[in-house]
Order: sequence, then C-alpha cells, then structure tokens
Amino acid sequence: MKSILYLLFFILMITSCQNNQPTQDETTGTPVSEVTVNKVIDQLKETHGMAHTFRIERGVTRAAELWRDSDGSEKDFEEFCTSNFIADQDQLDQVFDRLANNFEYLYGHMGRIGVELNRQIHEDRGPILPIDQLFGAYNPGAHLQDDFFNNKVAFIIVLNFPNFSLDEKNEFGDDWDGRQWGFARLGDAYSARIPANIIQENSSVYSAGRLYISEYNIFAGNLLNDNAETLFPENMRLLAHWNIRDEIKSNYAEANGLPKQEMLYQVMLRIINQDIPVDVINNPELRWNPFSNEVFKDDEKINVEPEDIRRYQVLLDNFNANRKVDPYYSNLDTYIKRRFENSMEIPYEEVSGLFKEYASSPLLRDVGKLISERLGRDLRPFDLWYNGFIGRGGISESQLDQITKTRYPDAAALDDDLDRQLRELGFDDQMADFLASKIDVDAARGSGHAMRASMRSMPSHLRTRIAADGMDYKGYNIAVHEFGHNVEQTISNHFVDNYFINGIPNTAFTEAIAFMFQKRDLQLLGIDQTDPMMEHLDVLDIFWDNYEMMGVSLVDMEVWKWLYDNPDATAQQLKEAVTSIAKEIWNEYYADVFGIEDTPILAIYSHMIQSPLYLMNYPYGRLIMFQLEDYMEDKDFAEEIMRIYSLGQLTPRHWMKRAVGSQISNEPIFAAVEKALRVVK
Repeated sequence: MKSILYLLFFILMITSCQNNQPTQDETTGTPVSEVTVNKVIDQLKETHGMAHTFRIERGVTRAAELWRDSDGSEKDFEEFCTSNFIADQDQLDQVFDRLANNFEYLYGHMGRIGVELNRQIHEDRGPILPIDQLFGAYNPGAHLQDDFFNNKVAFIIVLNFPNFSLDEKNEFGDDWDGRQWGFARLGDAYSARIPANIIQENSSVYSAGRLYISEYNIFAGNLLNDNAETLFPENMRLLAHWNIRDEIKSNYAEANGLPKQEMLYQVMLRIINQDIPVDVINNPELRWNPFSNEVFKDDEKINVEPEDIRRYQVLLDNFNANRKVDPYYSNLDTYIKRRFENSMEIPYEEVSGLFKEYASSPLLRDVGKLISERLGRDLRPFDLWYNGFIGRGGISESQLDQITKTRYPDAAALDDDLDRQLRELGFDDQMADFLASKIDVDAARGSGHAMRASMRSMPSHLRTRIAADGMDYKGYNIAVHEFGHNVEQTISNHFVDNYFINGIPNTAFTEAIAFMFQKRDLQLLGIDQTDPMMEHLDVLDIFWDNYEMMGVSLVDMEVWKWLYDNPDATAQQLKEAVTSIAKEIWNEYYADVFGIEDTPILAIYSHMIQSPLYLMNYPYGRLIMFQLEDYMEDKDFAEEIMRIYSLGQLTPRHWMKRAVGSQISNEPIFAAVEKALRVVK
C-alpha cells in the first residue's frame, strides 16, 4: 500500500454492513458553475502568468468538483482560489514542508492510537470482550477528512498540488526527483470526499471481518479419520487457511504425511463449501471427522448445524461497503479500479494478462511431472503446496521446531535477536542496531502480520504466533517474512526524500523483500545450505509456489468482477459463484497438470474474505523478488536493500527502472526454470 494514502484511504478499501447509497448532492453537488471555474482560471492566469497554466487549470477545476454548498457560495469559491493559489516557488516549498511535518505527526499519532486500541484483537492477550471489539472497530481519524475540507486545508492542497493520473505519472515521472514525486503524491491525497459516517462504518465491519478470520481455528488433534483415529498432536491448533496450508507443506517430509494431507484437504473443502459444522470452529471440546462430517462429544455423535453462508456474507459485506464509496469517485468509481489503478498502480488487464501467461506456461506441466516422480504418485490438488524442493539443510521440521522453540521461547527473545539477524544479512553494526530499534515484536492472535509505523518516532510491529512452549518453525518462518516487511517499512520511512513518498509503490514491493528474508530463514538460524542443487531447487520452489498464488489471485479478481455484474446477489448466490469460479480457473489452468477437474480449492484463502483484492500482491511480489535477487547476485545484499527501498513511493514502472533497470516480467523466471529443469532432471 502507499504510505500517506494508506492513512488517508485505508478505511475506504474495506468493509461495511449497510448499503445506503449517497444522494447526488452529497457526491457531486457542487454549486460552482463552469462559468465561474473559467472566470477564476482566467483571473489567476492574468495575475500570475501563463507559466502556471497547468497548475491553475488542474487545481481550480478539481477544487470546484469537491466544493459543496456547506463550503460557501460561488463568490466564496472565487475568493478562496484567488487568495490561496501559491505562485511563488519558495512559498510553495515552505507549505509543502509544513504539510509534511504536520501530516506525519497527525497521521502518525492516529496510527499509533489504532495500534493501541487493537492490541487485544491483534495480539494473543487472552479472551476478546465485546468492549475490545468496539474499540477495535473505532476509527479515531474518521472525521479528519471532513475537518480538513471544512477548514479548507484540503482545498489548499487540491488547489496548489495537482493530482496526476497514473498515465501522467508514468509519462512525466522519469524526470522527477524525490521532492517532485512528493508534490505528486500530495496531489493524490484528496481525490474524493468521503463522508465520515461511511469511513467509520467501514472501519467497524473491517474489524469484524478480521476478527472472524483471526478466530477461525481448527483443532487438528480433534480430527478423526474413518477409523476414529487422530493423526495430529493433541493440542495442535491450525488457523484457516494459513496454518492448515503450512501443515500440509510440513508433511511432505513425514513418512505418514499423505493421510494427514488428505484429511486437511477435506477440512479445506468443508470450509469452502460451508458445510463445516459451525460448532467445531475454534472449539477444542468436539471431535470431527471431516470425511463423513460427523461430530462427537465425549465419544457420542451429536447433531450440529453447518456454518452455511457466514464466510460469504463477510465477503458480501466488503462489496456492499465499497459500493457505498463508488459514487464519490469520478473516475475510480469501482473498488476494482481503485485497487488496480490507484493502490497497485498497475491496470487490471496487465495484472490478469501476466498471471494467465504464467499459469499457461508449458514449464508448469514439466515441473508437475517432476513433482509426481519425486512423490512416487499422481498429483493431488493439495500438491499445490508441495515444498519438497526445499532442503532445510537435511533437518526435519520437528527438529527445526525444537531449534526455534529453544531459541525463541517468547516474543522478547525474538525482539532481542533482530539486530544479530540483520548483521547476519550483511548490515553493519550501526545500521543493524538502528533498524532493530525501530521494530517491536508481539505475539499474534492470528497468523501474523507486519504493521508499519506511520511516523518516524514510532516503531513498526512484527507479529507472529508463539505457543506457550515457544515459537515453532512455522511461526518462525512467518516471523522472518514479517521481519522483511518491517525492514522495508523502516528504511522507506526514515531514508526517503520526504514524508509524502515514504513507503513503496504498492504492497507487492514489500512482499518482495519479505520473501527475500523468508528464503534466508535457515541462514538466520546458523544452518548452512550445502546442497549444490539448492540454487536450482529454489527456483523450482518459487516457480511452483507462484503458480498456486496466480490461481487464487485470479479467483479473487474474477469474484469481484462477478459481484459488480451481480450487485444484488445474496450470500448464498455468492457462495455458489465463488465455488463455480474457483472450479473454472482450476479447470483452465490446473486440471491438465493435476489430472483432476472441478475442485474449488483455489477459493480457500482467507485474504479473499478479510482483505479482498489483496492476493495479487503475493505473486507480483515473488516476480519482483526474483528480479531483485537476480540483480543483487554479484552485489552487497544489505547495501542494495538500503538503496532500493530508499527510492520511496514511485509508480511501479519508475521504481523498477531505478532499482534494477527492467520492468516486471515473467521472462526472467521462465528462463531460470528452463535451466533448473535441465540440471535437476
């Protein structure tokens, strides 16, 4: 996501229960006529000269579109523009610097309030009470946008700092320095005028959705097969989908792993189809056979109800919330457009085309055959998560669990070790100490996440699951991934030119560094990889992993297209559509590789429910990671990380050009896979 715009428009990309549409007056009812707009433009050109034509025309026109009766009359608008347009460059620079300073403090402290009010929900701090949910849903900044339009701060920004379209940024941005990019990003700040009540409502339902997912645990030790046998440790608790997926991955190294994988696959199908018994979710008291769907308490079979449609109601709430926002945008009038053209700054068609090209590659068929040979059996749908290309230094996951639990018994132990890990990656003592000092580690209630700091004086937060007996390898692997995010967040906050370009082009770029850290997790444990084949096996692992992510992302994208084509759909209809779309994507891009048709497994990802249209950042992040790794092969890793992530929030096109000299493409990984297959075979 994009630094200051994260803070300004974060709530607009999430959820709401209600579906009241705004009136025309609320969204586009400006009292300023075209005649007045042209009059003001002519006056300003005459006063300040034709050299300012672009800024005058863009600023006055945009300010008029956002002006409402409550802001004043046409005469008030005219007086505001003639009094507040800044032609002098020195004065404009001073205003920019004041805004950067004030916005950092304002949004920084608002972000900090959000962190504190959500600790009970985000962190593993015991039961969540109703009062915790109310505080977690509260958005202290909901009225800030209204306030800044009312006191005219927003209008001063709109009038003096032009808003550029994505095409214009890509056309002109090659010649911009960091400060000019900051001017352009400030111009993005007020592209719509969203009422505070909509922002607050969205915040409430967003919090409810995240809570729903964060509490969606399956007690694996209570799962039964048809022989009434349990296969997993008694106290194993798996968060859907993340921990279930990771447990499937871990069992490729186990002699009896296949039955466990088949059982967890059935759990996933039950979640997708919503015939999972609602009483077994996050409940350690019941035993459940996911094959027969029977539930037992104290060895007695009991009758239970299915979850039915709740999963898809949460997704539908997301859609209805964003439909409420749509009318306030003149050009970005759908959530799809806002996610791709504004947040991601890569058009939908470009993303979809890249993913479909990847998923259609004949190389995937070759890798699938290789995996089947290594497994000694036909592929099953859950082999999407095959990770047998990872050597782990010849150490089993149970051994790795023992290592990580011993080293990291609690969050404080990991926090104390961050500076050492950074030194291991090549950062000098001073920089390692600085970066580590800006990151706090917390035990997560959910699967884990990284929360960036919204001001330089505040730390970012690294969160991962830590059990009572310490951090297992899954939690550690996630923690290293999140650590990569935190390092990016710190660098792109402290070492960019100005506050308005703090951050990265979009979420895929922070995922790239997170993946780079994650692949070095064994190195950070002091475990050397000595297998000469590992370089090629790593390529195959990334390639296969991204194949899965392309599919789940395409499902997410197609579901949102379906929602806009069917805006009055019920949750039941949405459930049917999601499973149908997942099967269609599977049949087109996966069935011939796996030899199985009509599985909806691509619909399992929880991101689709709590964070819609987020998933595409992962496969894009891996493609970017691959290009970064290739570029850095003969360079100093730490130095390049510092240089690249200090570029700030440019558009993806300009960031890639300045970082590695090339654009995002499938070709580099395709070439590496061809080489890897020749060597491995």
